[in-house]
Amino acid sequence: MSFEIKPFPLPVRAVLALWRAAARVGIGRVSLAEEDLIRAATRSSGLDDFIDESFREPMQRMITSLEAEGELHPLGRVTIRESLVRALVNRLRLEDLCIRHPEIEETEVREPVFVVGLQRTGTTKLQRLLTCEPGLRSMPAWEGLNPVPFPERVDRRGRDPRIRLAETAEKALRYLSPDLFAIHPVEAEEPEEDIHLLDVTFVSPAIDAIARAPSYQQWFCEVDQLPAYQYMKRLIQLLLWERPGRWLGKTPHHLEYLDELFSVFPDAKVVITHRDPTRTVASFCSMMAHSRAMFSDRVDLSEVGQQFRAKAIRAVERSMAARERLPKEAFLDVLYQDVMADPMKQIRRVYDFLGQDLAPETQASMNDWLANNTQTKHGVHSYALEDFGLDRDEIDPHFHAYRERYGVPVEP
Repeated sequence: MSFEIKPFPLPVRAVLALWRAAARVGIGRVSLAEEDLIRAATRSSGLDDFIDESFREPMQRMITSLEAEGELHPLGRVTIRESLVRALVNRLRLEDLCIRHPEIEETEVREPVFVVGLQRTGTTKLQRLLTCEPGLRSMPAWEGLNPVPFPERVDRRGRDPRIRLAETAEKALRYLSPDLFAIHPVEAEEPEEDIHLLDVTFVSPAIDAIARAPSYQQWFCEVDQLPAYQYMKRLIQLLLWERPGRWLGKTPHHLEYLDELFSVFPDAKVVITHRDPTRTVASFCSMMAHSRAMFSDRVDLSEVGQQFRAKAIRAVERSMAARERLPKEAFLDVLYQDVMADPMKQIRRVYDFLGQDLAPETQASMNDWLANNTQTKHGVHSYALEDFGLDRDEIDPHFHAYRERYGVPVEP
């Protein structure tokens, strides 16, 4: 195998060794117990009324699975605890804010735009180009981490305090796993995925990037996703209340749940990107393996391969079935190769699809973005199916109907 995950920097490895030794004798072990997380969230927010308690079961299932199956290292436990508490704090603050400002839940989400596709098919590039359009309102990473504003709206530098927290997280990620930036750069002020909004529901596939959690994943695939999408809409209403515009979202996750997406956003416009799945599966496995190493002591590459092979097959099959039921005019199909070869040509197709005019100044901003964001800006991403115990000849037939329907070319 040619694939490797670089270890943490030496100072981090030294601290982790001491941390593990202390944890073995019961010192400094970080609690993920539900009531400890609740107490931390109420103490941090100064609030104690969740009103909607629907998060309890998914949170319990997530914690149980991570504890039993995740093999988390101490740094992973700390990071996960922080993210779980942050999700609870955002829930508390959302309810408090909606009580004080009931107009939030009356905010219209009119003809939202979603960029969707299998992972590693150019969705990020397309979304970040479209963010140059002033009329489209995307969600930067700093809002994704904390979608609900803090009580103090500006810091001493006159900025939203959530930005500084996201910048700190970005610097930490660059230090701990620089290779991850060659795969998917997470930058504080660049747009990020809607998946962060689903994290607040605890019904989110983001756990896949944390550790192996098969019992949670099985439950997740069987549970009704509609309530999570309805909650996501509340958060989008809040974001639009704060900064109006036409919502521009993006996440590969929506490909699997188009029915739920349209149930909540019936007038949505969806741009779907396509690429040879035998390439996207390998690339996504690489991203997930690098990400899991940030949290877990165990990253089984073959297990990662089997999980995300199945996920990709399920996504294309469910999306093709859903599109038979949904309005054809709600979708625009874009090939990855076309985005790479002539991104502005595809942008013009998207603008025609959305019924918007592409202003010269917006086009200039997009060209500037392209010039400053080459594909290898953060390094070269190398990967192969074989690294994850997968074989092209075995998985390719599962995607034959998908490739035929959307004219997706085979990549060497």
